[in-house]
Amino acid sequence: MATTDPANTHAVFKAYDVRGTVPDQLDEELSRRTGAAFVRVARASTVVVGHDMRPSSPPLAAAFAAGAADAGADVVMIGLASTDQLYFASGDLGHPGAMFTASHNPAAYNGIKLCRAGARPVGADSGLLEIRDAVGHPQPPSGEAGTITQRDVLEAYAAHLLRLAPVAGRRLKVVVDAGNGMAGLTAPVVFERIGGTDGGTVELVPMYFELDGTFPHHEANPIEPENLVDLQKRVVAENADIGLAFDGDADRCFVVDELGGAVSPSTLTALIAARELAKEPGASVIHNLITSRRVPELVTELGGTPVRTRVGHSFIKARMAETNAVFGGEHSGHFYFRDFWRADSGMLAALHTLGALASSDRSLSELLDDYRRYVLSGEINSEVLDPTATLAAVESAYAGTRGAVLDHLDGLTVTTDDWWFNVRPSNTEPLLRLNVEGADDETMTRVRDDVLSLIRSHAR
Repeated sequence: MATTDPANTHAVFKAYDVRGTVPDQLDEELSRRTGAAFVRVARASTVVVGHDMRPSSPPLAAAFAAGAADAGADVVMIGLASTDQLYFASGDLGHPGAMFTASHNPAAYNGIKLCRAGARPVGADSGLLEIRDAVGHPQPPSGEAGTITQRDVLEAYAAHLLRLAPVAGRRLKVVVDAGNGMAGLTAPVVFERIGGTDGGTVELVPMYFELDGTFPHHEANPIEPENLVDLQKRVVAENADIGLAFDGDADRCFVVDELGGAVSPSTLTALIAARELAKEPGASVIHNLITSRRVPELVTELGGTPVRTRVGHSFIKARMAETNAVFGGEHSGHFYFRDFWRADSGMLAALHTLGALASSDRSLSELLDDYRRYVLSGEINSEVLDPTATLAAVESAYAGTRGAVLDHLDGLTVTTDDWWFNVRPSNTEPLLRLNVEGADDETMTRVRDDVLSLIRSHAR
């Protein structure tokens, strides 16, 4: 059984969530113990629980609910849900929550994303390690057990998103690739409220909407270019205005323009930042350090305050709370909204993009020209013998570069007027991750190749 080995428990409790293979690393007993531990650590009287479409998710969610109820908490089961739908339930109902999903991981995996009331994150620095330790020291049920009830929040979730980002204007043809993930459930309900397939603002062209945790068509991970190929072809074949791709739990959204071109999440960050600043002039906007410099430039041009953070949702959410930022964007396709309890929502990002496009008479590629200025490499991973020594070698090589500024907010960032790059170590693997941006393609390519050559001279 997975829970008999303390080392295994430590292995599945990650920096931001619980994740592992089923049933050898994560099983129903571990889930049950986690439910009880979560109630004790979070001092929760009520917990909201949702799950994705993976075959292992319903029994794991049920076991968690049983453990939480044994510990004295009432449990509200919202059933099949996207992760941002669970965040909505946590925020709207005011209760801590647990979402059973392994996001974009293969079918053999599952996991638990936990949050406190109001969708506040639970990570290694905010309670997850205490929950892990409590799992290893289970306590017998004490007092009266809580109740377990069912509640459907999907319609309320859809209505809330459209209040935050209404879509009106010209009719759009939209191809959506759900990747057999949870957007196959949420997208039809959201899109029907803005016209759906019967008319109105949106004509929906669905792809892979069948909920199937074995992912028969492609991995539900749109950050990988090969997983966008089907959508890109379909957008062009349908003569559609836009394509949207969601990951397995639908908390991330990637966009394809009418020409079939993949849109950088940095470009979407700039677009959404402009819309949020139009509603609240002068507000702060969060961007992580590998987002295009076009984002802070645009925010400044529009009178807002750009706030730079490390990579990772816990850092972004913390800085949002500190600065009261209206919005935050990451290169990974996560977009965070203050009015959505500072949580990330792929669907809300999609609605902002549709709203901007529907209110314009330009194509998406033309519209986004306003939000693009530089050339990004995308993230490039290199396996090295000693990430720390390799990072030091890169710093030594660039320390004397004329006009360069070096900083260590997250790994090493080297910035000049014409280019910048960031190299940072993986938290879990002997990898270094490189991101480069240049004023033009030639500059980006030159810097990318130079840094990669240096990094890979230390390859394993």
